[in-house]
Amino acid sequence: MGATVGFGRRLGGVAIDWIIAYALALFFSGLDALGSSTLGWTVWLIWFALTALPTAIFGMTPGMVALGMRVARVDMAPLVGLPRALLRTLLLGIVVPAIIRDDDGRGWHDRATRTIVIRSR
Repeated sequence: MGATVGFGRRLGGVAIDWIIAYALALFFSGLDALGSSTLGWTVWLIWFALTALPTAIFGMTPGMVALGMRVARVDMAPLVGLPRALLRTLLLGIVVPAIIRDDDGRGWHDRATRTIVIRSR
């Protein structure tokens, strides 16, 4: 298994994914949505889909690809899988489980789903 990824790189990957989700939300909603109270939920839902689906299938989000990392199961199974990716993304989206980390740098969202973020290059 590759080396685990530090918090800074992981935060950078999530930030890239949020920026993409924000841009997509504005693209579909238009610039008038900037003052809308629903824009935040639109961004969150797009981010959720942009994170959960690629993680389930490829083990990577666009932000992870950009920064050279991926999600892997600790049991070395080849795919993260949809149920695990959905739970991991939901916990990551709540934020607090991702901030509280163990000695290996794994957040509660990774521990709950038995995943780890490793370097892909």
